[in-house]
Amino acid sequence: MTLEVRSWDGNGAPDEETLAHRLAADGFSSFCWSDLPNTHYDEHEHDRDESIWLLAGAIRFGAAGRELALAPGDRLMLPAGTRHTADAGPDGATYLIGQRS
Repeated sequence: MTLEVRSWDGNGAPDEETLAHRLAADGFSSFCWSDLPNTHYDEHEHDRDESIWLLAGAIRFGAAGRELALAPGDRLMLPAGTRHTADAGPDGATYLIGQRS
């Protein structure tokens, strides 16, 4: 897995059920998470690969010297051990967090 943002490649707007099925097909268990407007997460890392799929709002990640901004339908591929920050947009963010065990 490499650090990257993937744009939505399906027809119409993505919905939670469709994205959860796609995550499961890719080997991720997932749950839905929402952040209030302008929520900030200090630099941290996870011990497993994650895939963040944005449903609504906006969120920006800082990782590996890059800024990775997600709009609804965008998917962040976040390899285990990647140090990163996260900042929800002014309207907050709702997303699925997929984790590989």
